[in-house]
Amino acid sequence: MSAASTAVVERPAPPPRRWSKARVAGHVLVALWLLLIGGLLVYLVRAWDPVLFDTYAGRYLSGLLVTLQLVGLSIVLGAVFSVPLAYGRMSANPVFGGLAYGYVYFFRGTPLIAQAFLIYYGLGSFRPQLDAAGLWWFFRDAWNCALFAFTLNTAAYQAEILRGAIRSVGRGQWEGAAALGLSRWQTLRLVVIPQALIVALRPYGNEIILMIKGSAIVAIITVYDLMGETRRAYSRSFDFQTYLYAALIYLAIVETLRHTIDWLERRLTRHLHH
Repeated sequence: MSAASTAVVERPAPPPRRWSKARVAGHVLVALWLLLIGGLLVYLVRAWDPVLFDTYAGRYLSGLLVTLQLVGLSIVLGAVFSVPLAYGRMSANPVFGGLAYGYVYFFRGTPLIAQAFLIYYGLGSFRPQLDAAGLWWFFRDAWNCALFAFTLNTAAYQAEILRGAIRSVGRGQWEGAAALGLSRWQTLRLVVIPQALIVALRPYGNEIILMIKGSAIVAIITVYDLMGETRRAYSRSFDFQTYLYAALIYLAIVETLRHTIDWLERRLTRHLHH
């Protein structure tokens, strides 16, 4: 073998990465955000009021628990309700499919706050009828109305998430399961759903985050969640720090959820990276 054939060919060093306008703008924006967060933390440290904290910390904790209960229950109930909705959206039956489409179209196309108002204030106009049906005990409570509105709203979004995830599973999975003698229900439960849930994990996480942030509207219908307690604290102290503390709590919840979803996605898809 000749020396020429065994010579190591040295590749030229790659040119230095140029600082494009977009890259410069990105670094500037990040720096501005860091300065803003740093300034906010400095302000909170300097303006720390132990009396304010001692007075309202317990109420903030109580409001936070109400928020988590409201969102958690509505997400679980909405997930249960989303299954027949997703089935209806994929059904060839025009009646069933049309009803499911109309439901999803309405609750995704109208604001959540309008839906909460319609249920809390609107159904109050039908008190005699609800009382006769034995349902007034439920709809006279603002918490129940908020839970009902949130469940109906998130069910529409979760139905579309589930439908899209199921559609993303290739047709070959159904055909392979049929070749193995699996029924349609077994194929859906053992083959399609496990794959679909991996696809749906991040959209489900985004829906939970949106519900956490959207839950602040229930303060308007007299539910003392985190934002409700914040409004009450501000009305008594007239200190806008109360809203800053609420914003930081919401931010901490969202970041915790986001990192948890990222961790779950890495765990569930680790077999795809080998």
